[in-house]
Amino acid sequence: MTTTEHPTPTAAGSGSSASAAFRAAGRTTQDVPPERVDEVARAVLHGVHQAIREHDVTYPEFQAAKQWLMDVGEGGEWPLFLDVFVEHVVEEVAARTQDGTKGSIQGPYYLPGQEKLPWQATLPMRTDEKGTPLVFAGQVRDVEGNPVAAAELDIWHADDDGYYSGFAPDIPDGNLRGVVVSDGQGRFEITTVQPAPYQIPTDGPTGKLVAAAGWHAWRPAHLHLMVRAPGYRTITTQLYFQGGEWLDSDVAEATKPELVLDPRPQEDARLRATYDFVLERY
Repeated sequence: MTTTEHPTPTAAGSGSSASAAFRAAGRTTQDVPPERVDEVARAVLHGVHQAIREHDVTYPEFQAAKQWLMDVGEGGEWPLFLDVFVEHVVEEVAARTQDGTKGSIQGPYYLPGQEKLPWQATLPMRTDEKGTPLVFAGQVRDVEGNPVAAAELDIWHADDDGYYSGFAPDIPDGNLRGVVVSDGQGRFEITTVQPAPYQIPTDGPTGKLVAAAGWHAWRPAHLHLMVRAPGYRTITTQLYFQGGEWLDSDVAEATKPELVLDPRPQEDARLRATYDFVLERY
């Protein structure tokens, strides 16, 4: 990771922030009938039992796993662990019945309630924000090709050091975050900086698992977006960068070829990337 002067966020700090943001977001839940709980819970337990039998798990290994699970909970890292290692499969299942732009994982770094901005906007950033200037532009349409006016593009991403506002101690609140509202033709043009790849926090129990298994902890550079409009299904997705490091070995397994941008340099030295979003009606 790029050397930086500001303090490195800890796994515990990031986990605490992610947990608080998750609870504050008022997540939609549903009453699950006992039959469904029984079905899924039994399947999960069967998978665990099968892994123990197939790999001859010993009592010391079982106790180590138990301690690790306790550490994840006590360290507040369940949002991190589940979003990195599990969410991509939930998203894959949801996508089976969805049309429009491909989705991807939301991840643990979303913060609701960001500043609303016009269709041509610069994301809030520090006066000395590092990074290559990036213009991200496109149009929001429905599946028939009609423009979707006043669609909201809730966008957030890491900075040039790979850190997110709200999760690193010295980055201003709302930095590189905003809700851009498309114009009457569904168009948007967002000026920001190109984000950097980053490691998921590795100083807690999630990092210990990654190290013990010999995995890497890197995510490729990406933009996060939620694209929404009344009467349409909200798209939660991530957009990556052609040729980016870790694109083919994302620790979160969230990349898709349909979600890769190809930024081109402009005469003013800024990069420009374009992408059109397609929303599906309810």
